Parts: sequence; C-alpha cells; structure tokens
Amino acid sequence: MAVPNSSSDQVAQSSGGLFSVDGKVAIVTGGSRGIGAMIAEGLVKAGCRVYISARKKEACDAKAAELSAYGDCISVPLNLAAPGGVDELIRFISEREDQLDVLVNNAGATWGAPLEEYPLDAFDKLWNVNIKALFELTVRSLPLLRAAASPDDPARVINIGSIDGLGVPSMESYAYSTTKAGVHMLTRHLASKLASESITVNAIAPGPFDSKMMAFALNDPATRAAISANVPLGRVGDPDDMAGTVIFLSSRAGRYLTGAVIPVDGGLAALRR
Repeated sequence: MAVPNSSSDQVAQSSGGLFSVDGKVAIVTGGSRGIGAMIAEGLVKAGCRVYISARKKEACDAKAAELSAYGDCISVPLNLAAPGGVDELIRFISEREDQLDVLVNNAGATWGAPLEEYPLDAFDKLWNVNIKALFELTVRSLPLLRAAASPDDPARVINIGSIDGLGVPSMESYAYSTTKAGVHMLTRHLASKLASESITVNAIAPGPFDSKMMAFALNDPATRAAISANVPLGRVGDPDDMAGTVIFLSSRAGRYLTGAVIPVDGGLAALRR
C-alpha cells in the first residue's frame, strides 16, 4: 500500500508546478526567427511575459504580434552588437519591469569559408556578436536579475552555444566554432561567480534545427535527409525540443543546475567525443 504524502506522491501531484514558468518575465535575444523564435513561443505559451529583440524591426514586430495571440510578447527591435544597443534594451525593460526572471542569450552569427580564404574580420564580427554582446547584456541585466533571485527560485541566464563548440565540426566555420566554445566557457565562469547570488547560468548546445544558419542545408531535401541520418535519433530537432529545455531550466525543476552545457542534438555530440 502506498504511503500517504510520500515524496513521490507529492511530486506527482505537483508536476505542473514543478515545470511551471507562469508569470515570469523573460528576454530572448534574436527572438524573431529560428531557435530564438522557438524559445520565445514556448515561454509565451507557458505563461511568461517575453521581450524579444532582433535587428530587423519588421521581423521582430511581426513575430511579437504573432506570439501575442498566446500571451504577452513585446518587440524590442535593435542591434545588441552595435554601440548603445545593450543600453537601449536595458532602458526599455527597466521602464516596464522591476525584475527579470530569465535572460536567454540567443542572438548569434556564423561565417563559413575555406581555410585559406577565411577572413580575419570574421573573428572580429563573431566575437562581438557571440561573446561580447552576450557578456555585456548579462552584466547589465544583473540588477534586474538580482531583484528576481532567491534561493528557492533563482534568476536564470541561459546561453545558446552549439555542438560545434563541443567538437570539431565538419564545416569550415572556424570563428563560429571557436566563439561557441567560448560561450560554453563563459557560461561556466559566470555560473561560478553568480551562484552565491542565486543566479544560475547554463548553456544549451543545439544540434541541427531549422534556422537561418542551417537553411542552406536543411532546405534541400536530400541534404536534410543526410543530416537526419547522421543524427542518432534520426531527425532534425523541432521547436518543442528547444522550448522544453529552456522551460526546464527556467522552472523549479531546473533550479539546482548551474554551469551546465546541455547538448540538445539527438545524440550528435556523443559521436564527436
């Protein structure tokens, strides 16, 4: 006979609460398309008020309008890598919110070219977008994150890295893989520093998902089939795979994780080690 009020019974009875993010405030950078849009949609549908940023105003406004059918989604079109971009975003959020529960640093860029043709300025561009802007936004968000943080429910920073930062990719994307490896290290460094303030910092390392970065390959049926065949689970990731991981990290279920780099890749990272 089951013991009344056992731990397992309590977890079963409160499973909705365990993964709830209802009422939280989140920022998703690069939220107008691709992985950022998948994350933003998942958080909005789960009850978060979500601010999305993107460089292109029309795309950002359109995505926010689309997601507003499910809840609160606010467009903040700007370029975070441009001078003053982070200041503008923080000013916009601070005028509307007293705290920030979840910061998703998703905005990023890639660059591919043969080795001897690979431009050095690709490293400058990708450093500025993939590392520098991420770091600056995280640091500038700390007052709002601290206002939301508590030992029982930490504030969350979630950085979007890549499996290309976990192992050598097949494509010649030297600056991209290097900066994404940097995102993973920066995640660990920030996690170590901020844990005492009840702010967790974790990274997600996506494998193949439908995004602008992967469109050149995934839009071709034959190439998509070949990529899917190389994934141990046999398919490209879908929006629920990405949104589910972010919701887990943002909820009570994920409050004891910090400094982790989670491959969401159908098993590809395991083959690269």
